[in-house]
Amino acid sequence: MYERRHQPLASRTHFLGRVRRSVVLFAVVVAGSLTLGTLGYRALADLPWIDALLNAAMILTGMGPVDRMTTDAGKLFAAAYALFSGVAFLTGIGVLAGPVLHRFLHRFHLEEGA
Repeated sequence: MYERRHQPLASRTHFLGRVRRSVVLFAVVVAGSLTLGTLGYRALADLPWIDALLNAAMILTGMGPVDRMTTDAGKLFAAAYALFSGVAFLTGIGVLAGPVLHRFLHRFHLEEGA
C-alpha cells in the first residue's frame, strides 16, 4: 500500500487519495461503533433511542456516560462498550495519522540518503 524506503515519494494526488481513504475508513468505524453502542444501550439498558444515542456518543468520544445504568445487563454492556470505544479511538487515530506520518518519515529518509 505504501512505497518502500528506496522508492520515490508518492505524488500529491496519490497521497491525498490515501488520506481520503483513511478518512472514509475512520468515518465508517465511528458510524459502526455509534450504531453498535446505540443498539446496545437501547436493548440492554432499556434507554429511549435518543438517550441511547447520547450515551453511545459520549462514551465513544471519551466524555463518560450520561445516564445511570440500572440493569446488570446495561452495566456489563457499558463496561464492554467503554473498553471497545477506547480501542476504537486509538485505532482510528492510527488510521487517520498513518498516511501523514508515513509521508513525513519517507521524505525524511529520502533526504537523509541524498
